[in-house]
Amino acid sequence: MPAMPHALDCPGCAAPELAFAAHDHAHCAHDALERAEAVTAANGARMTPVRRRVLEILLENHKALGAYDVLARLGAEGFGNQPPVAYRALEFLVEQGLAHRIQRLNAFTACTHPGEEHAPAFLICRLCHMVAEAEASAARTSLDAEAARAGFRVERSTIEALGLCPACQGAA
Repeated sequence: MPAMPHALDCPGCAAPELAFAAHDHAHCAHDALERAEAVTAANGARMTPVRRRVLEILLENHKALGAYDVLARLGAEGFGNQPPVAYRALEFLVEQGLAHRIQRLNAFTACTHPGEEHAPAFLICRLCHMVAEAEASAARTSLDAEAARAGFRVERSTIEALGLCPACQGAA
């Protein structure tokens, strides 16, 4: 298996403070696709053409996309226009740790740390819907400790913060 580039190799996508800034996003997307191939191969899974295309669509920018937005793109490109086509591909990407579901937006975004253990928090701009993935290990550690005090074990958590990105703050 080829060595996976580390998320820090592309700080524009991996670092939340830079995700809203201008950066070489094509480089980010290329690296993420290479990592996705390595992650799925290591998991014994297969990156089909539809799954790869869905990930490419999610990687085009830092906005979360709804399943029907993805489906419209797939249909226009000849991949099929039935909802299960998009939903199955998105579900696969989430299961493989290559994408995340943003509950607030009922949408999906590409993971900026594929193949790495991490505790994500999502910074969501309420005006432009740009999304940055931030590391929330400290928050997760605190949540786990509080849950343990109650005799509860957290298996999965999602933190979503709503606010304004730098560009929308300047425009407001």
